[in-house]
Amino acid sequence: MDPEIAALAGTAGTTLVSLLSTQVWQSTRDGVVALWRRVLPDRADSVSAELEATREDLLGARDHGDEETPAELAAEWQGRIRRLLSAHPEVAAELRSLLAEHADAAPAAGSITQQATASGSSRVYQAGRDLHLGPQ
Repeated sequence: MDPEIAALAGTAGTTLVSLLSTQVWQSTRDGVVALWRRVLPDRADSVSAELEATREDLLGARDHGDEETPAELAAEWQGRIRRLLSAHPEVAAELRSLLAEHADAAPAAGSITQQATASGSSRVYQAGRDLHLGPQ
């Protein structure tokens, strides 16, 4: 396996799954399906359906605080993309271009999302790093 193909597949799988939860998910899906349609046209419709299912799984996992499913979904797509690139390395440049086109929409790696609800006289303290309360 070409290390460059493996690295691209890894990046693409992770980025693809993260983009499925953004506002650019439809154009991302369309771009990925276009890759398959160009080299494996008989698989394009099933890839589109698989991307839709992945998005539903991803959104459901996030709604339930499931932190493992997004990584599992990314690994699944890494494998699919690696197999596509291994069989058709000529689409690597097109894949890179698609990823670059949507790079700004992808959530930052390691980003933190916090959500809290307080009711009555309760308090919520949240921090992205150190939190110091009271006198120092």
